[in-house]
Amino acid sequence: MIPLALYVHMPWCVRKCPYCDFNSHQLKAASPPGEYLDALIRDFDAELPAIEHRTIESVFFGGGTPSLFRPEDFARLLQAFRSRIAFAAGTEITLEANPGTLERGRFAGYRDAGVNRVSLGAQSFAPRALERLGRIHTVEDTKRAAAELHAAGLGNFNLDLMYALPEQTLDEAITDIREALALEPAHISHYQLALEPGTVFHARPPPLPDDEAAFSIQRECQGMLADAGFEQYEVSAYARRGARCRHNLNYWRFGDYAGIGAGAHGKISLRVPDRVERSEKPKQPRDYLDRLRGGSASRVGERRFVPQEDLVFEFMLNALRLNEGFATIEFEMRTGLDRGVAEPALRAASGRGLIETTPEGWRATELGGRFLNDLQASFLA
Repeated sequence: MIPLALYVHMPWCVRKCPYCDFNSHQLKAASPPGEYLDALIRDFDAELPAIEHRTIESVFFGGGTPSLFRPEDFARLLQAFRSRIAFAAGTEITLEANPGTLERGRFAGYRDAGVNRVSLGAQSFAPRALERLGRIHTVEDTKRAAAELHAAGLGNFNLDLMYALPEQTLDEAITDIREALALEPAHISHYQLALEPGTVFHARPPPLPDDEAAFSIQRECQGMLADAGFEQYEVSAYARRGARCRHNLNYWRFGDYAGIGAGAHGKISLRVPDRVERSEKPKQPRDYLDRLRGGSASRVGERRFVPQEDLVFEFMLNALRLNEGFATIEFEMRTGLDRGVAEPALRAASGRGLIETTPEGWRATELGGRFLNDLQASFLA
């Protein structure tokens, strides 16, 4: 059985960051609308017929800024979900949090609500960088939040860090890693700042390090993380032993996930017929709430079946991000396709030195990892 996860989108932020292309909206009121929780539960009810016979392996509350919601809100949601579908023993339940939106003592409340993993949006430990990135928190906010996570028994937390920031030097990037390691997280996400279409930074690009400088930062920081006991298992993910993010691993291994909330995406494998269905909910919170307000639960948003000829690309788009690559049998189980369908493209990429065989299947080479976009594109139908 293909693993199943649940993604819950909380779309509000105090302020939109200039680099962010996620579906997030500035909060106009003192707190998110209470009716949003009712809409999420109704949305989940509408998804149930396709998944109710299965078991939830992980839950991820993403955003936006989910930490704008109260601990009791998450307790209500998790109780509603658990009453409707089976949860695996030890289900990983992650909450994204912004250090600038946390009241003292809240992490203990989130823990009591059922959260057992937190992803903290640090981004940098340089005040100048935080200001350029439009972040509302300070370095001290991040340090205080990490201390409170440890005190609450939530040592399984991730720190989000970005590199190749506007005018960032190698020494500044190294300092960010040192500061992050000092807070003793279990996981670090270290990813390069990208100028995504539709963002302020894309319209008015800031001065960024060139490609060679960015690559030097990446290699130096990778070495520091490895020396500190953090294994890189995905393009931008580093974890201590036993602390890999199970929810994200499910994405990268082409697992299934139900998506609820404004702008949430979902992917469900339907065995009768043998198809993969993708879904996307309305992006605007007001539209989403209007569609789910009152009445009986009904499925909202757009849905489409992934064409068979696109499944190879969609699988490789995710699986080749993993350092260990993928097993051939996993490709067949997750796509429903015979391994021979992908063989010509795999051999061609191997001939270019971008991919190599493993005892179980295939993985990107070091060169393929550096030119991952080119490698993934080679599997387009």
